[in-house]
Amino acid sequence: MQTFNKNSSALIGHLCRMLLLCFLSNSLMAQEEATANVSTNKPVKNTFESATIFDNPTSLVPIKGTFEMDIQHRFGTVNNGYDDLWGIYAPANIRIGFNYVPIKNLAVGFGLTKERLQWDLNAKYAIFQQMQDGGMPLSVTWFSNMVIDGRDKKYFVRSSDRLSYYHALIIARKLSNRISLQLSPTLSFRNNVEGYYDDDGVVQKKMENAHFGLSGIARIKYSDSGAIILGFDQALTQHTFNNPYPNICFGFEFTTSAHSFQVFAGNSSGILAQSTNVYNQNDFQEGQFLIGFNISRLWNF
Repeated sequence: MQTFNKNSSALIGHLCRMLLLCFLSNSLMAQEEATANVSTNKPVKNTFESATIFDNPTSLVPIKGTFEMDIQHRFGTVNNGYDDLWGIYAPANIRIGFNYVPIKNLAVGFGLTKERLQWDLNAKYAIFQQMQDGGMPLSVTWFSNMVIDGRDKKYFVRSSDRLSYYHALIIARKLSNRISLQLSPTLSFRNNVEGYYDDDGVVQKKMENAHFGLSGIARIKYSDSGAIILGFDQALTQHTFNNPYPNICFGFEFTTSAHSFQVFAGNSSGILAQSTNVYNQNDFQEGQFLIGFNISRLWNF
């Protein structure tokens, strides 16, 4: 009987060890499969390869530690023809800006625009990213800026009149290796807008302080480094005076791992998004368009 008990105990112990090994083995295999699934389901890359296209921010937030310098230039409108070489020698608008990515998915920056000597502070955060294999089908990014009009104080009653703001919810999707689309509901807000006194001596605003709009971008790659870019900015808010014309843009983009160059035609001389969305008075149908270009340079630290 003792022999039987000993043999039984040994057999049971052996079976327990085998079951434990099988359980651990299955667990390890399941963990490896789960890890494999997680590692293969990565965010989609290169939906856009520039942080800005035309005047609008894209869904792209570069990798952590990226420093970016931007030069954005707009020539004059082509209306005067040869007299100012189709706007090339006309008064131009230019912005120089700098951005940095201190943590993952967050970019912050500042810039100075020639028009009205506008200083801008901006931030962009990637909320969701489109995934390669199922999961999130879209990239969703939030962009906000605050702009300070740097002109002489004689243009303002209060210091707060210098301020304007712009917010965009950027919704993007990479449809294929060649085609990317983006749509952004936007809000521009200016503390100071033009007004007048009516017959009763009451101040009436010519434009609303808050201006809602809709912006879109399409990017179609035709080579590894070249793409056709299309865009629009459409006002949704109707003002009693000076309603802005839609901004329509088309052009080309050329990119490398550290550079981006865009050359395009559009009908807004503004560079900051709130200027384009609120004050654009160039009518594309009347031939009031101009040539612009953007240059970006990236460094990784």
